[in-house]
This record gives sequence, C-alpha cells and structure tokens, in this order.
Amino acid sequence: MKFNSREEIIALTPLWKGERFPDGRPRVPDRYLTAMRKMTLEELWKPIFVKGYITQFEGDLKTLHDDGRKLIGRAVTASFVPTRPDLFDVAMAQGAAEERHGTFNQWVIDSLTDGDVAVIDMYDKIYKGTFVGGNLTTAIKKRTGNGGAVIWGGVRDVEQMKAVPDVQVYFRGIDPTPIREFIIKDFNSITRIGKATVLPGDIVFGGGGGVLFIPAHLVPEVVDGAAKTHVKDDFGFEMITAGKFTTAQIDKNTWSVEMLDMLMEFIQNDPRGAEYRDLDWTQEYEFARNGDPNDTQSAL
Repeated sequence: MKFNSREEIIALTPLWKGERFPDGRPRVPDRYLTAMRKMTLEELWKPIFVKGYITQFEGDLKTLHDDGRKLIGRAVTASFVPTRPDLFDVAMAQGAAEERHGTFNQWVIDSLTDGDVAVIDMYDKIYKGTFVGGNLTTAIKKRTGNGGAVIWGGVRDVEQMKAVPDVQVYFRGIDPTPIREFIIKDFNSITRIGKATVLPGDIVFGGGGGVLFIPAHLVPEVVDGAAKTHVKDDFGFEMITAGKFTTAQIDKNTWSVEMLDMLMEFIQNDPRGAEYRDLDWTQEYEFARNGDPNDTQSAL
C-alpha cells in the first residue's frame, strides 16, 4: 500500500505529454480552465462522448449553492471503504511512514494546491460519512482558491459551509454526524463517482446540473471542440430563424461545404464570431468532402 504515488499516477495517465505536478498529476494549463467558464456542460461533454468516454458524467448529486456557479479544477482523487481493524492499522502505519497527520480525510485536504478539486468516493456513506463541514471547507478554499469538492457521500455544517465565500461542493446528502468508521483505500488513483470513472488530474467541470470529468489529455481538443459547437449554435439558431437551413441540417455532425462556407463568413463578419477566428476548421472541411467515419447522422 502506498498513497499518492507519483509513479502510479504517471502510469495511469500515459497519454498526457505536458507538465506535471510534483505528485505526478497532469497539470492542465490554467488558460483551458479559464476558457471553460464560458462553456456549457453539453459543449464539453460531446467531444469526449464521441471518442468513447461515455462514463465521465454524474448528475445524481446535490449542490451546496444552487445559483448557477460553476466548479472547475484539477481532480485530486481518493476512495474510502468501511472500517476494519486490521486494515485500519495498516493504512495508519503507511500514513505515518509517509509523514501524514490527522484523519484520512485531512491527508487529502492537506495535499491540495491552487486550482484543485477534491474528488472523493465515500461509498455513498452519509450517516457518519460527512467528508467535510465548515472547517474543512474553509481549508479547501484556502488551499485551492476555488473551494471545490465532489463527494459521493455526506457533508455537515451546511450553514457554515455556505458562509465560506466562492465555494461549490457537490455531494450526496447531509447529516449532522461527524465522519467516523472509514478507511482510505486509494489516494490519487482510480476513483468512482457514481457512474463516472475519474483519474487524478482529470478536469472537473461542475455545472448544468451535474459533474463532468474530462481526461487531461483531451482537454485542449475538447475546449476547441466546445468553442466550435458554441459558434455553430450561434450561427445555426440564426439560420433556422431565417429559414435558410432546417433543424435536420443544422443538427448533423458533418456539415456541407456550403454550410461551412457560410459559417466562416459569419465568424469573420459577425461580432459574435470574433473570439473564434483562430480556430482551425480543416478537419470539418475534410469530413464535408469525404465523409466522417464517426458521423452517426445527427449531432448529440
């Protein structure tokens, strides 16, 4: 047993070729996280779904704040199991060897850095499964800046949590009991949040009614793909309103050359297209002329 192992994290994320944190997690550049704040859940979900990443979303969660604020950051993952005396002793001994202090949940929070989101599988434990309350939410906010967590389990001290500025937490339930009778199983390894599989360094996007976990190596492509979806929607809504194209034409994954030419004109001449003028549409034109092998007729 070893917690937060750099070697394991690198082995789990071989497709990431960029900078890494000291613990080995992919360090997706901040500019992509900033760009995501203007994007919707569906815009970011579609590019990864069509690539076969079909278990990256979970919507069966409550939110600390219901005011539309988004939660965006890099995942620090941990998984827990019900208590067992012999395993508890092994885990605590390993933690001591790694110079970790306090309770298991404090180990995770003490590791957080700027822009992180704690992603915690508490095996849906709510009674005595309250991973954070007012104090630890304050600690998360101080360490991460964005005050973010996704917890497949419980929280407590919700009034205190809500008083911490600029935080957002997704969780399964609320209970007044403190956290008890649990053991850490994995720390920055493979984690499950409901129906979603999460790896350390995935980008957490909480918004639109749920949480999406975007594989780090896909983020640049996903952000550009989401930007393309956004400007196509702006253009498409206008074309449908003007009666120039049908919804069936607009909803196709692969557009015709004629439609792409009109889109390019829109991007170059309409103020709404200004921020999309650096996008490369070469592949879309290639698919328009030769067909997209992944096109399943209508857009998702």
